[in-house]
Amino acid sequence: MEHIKTLVIDEVQNLKGHKPAQMNFSDYLSEKIGYEYSYLSNLFSSETGQTIEQYIIAQKVEKVKEWLSYNELTLSEIAWRLSYSSTAHLSNQFKKVTGMTPGEYKKGTLQRTALDQVGQ
Repeated sequence: MEHIKTLVIDEVQNLKGHKPAQMNFSDYLSEKIGYEYSYLSNLFSSETGQTIEQYIIAQKVEKVKEWLSYNELTLSEIAWRLSYSSTAHLSNQFKKVTGMTPGEYKKGTLQRTALDQVGQ
């Protein structure tokens, strides 16, 4: 599980760029770890209580919070950097996770979660 989490964090939080842009996370994780994604997904879910997809989304939301707090990028730039199909898609996921829109978050208290606590 830690290997999966490390790969996700490297791609999302640290923007290592190891994953080819056209490759989705399921293929990337399968290739890097050497197991079918369905096996990894079931194992991850049973051990963590959440899906790999939920973990990836949680990491992306934390990255969005970070960038919003810096106030250097537009929401469109953030969406592009995190490979969202649109700012609306990013905003919808952000709201599902945090209960507020990115704009509301930016105007609010800007509370972030420690990276090792994301998804717990």
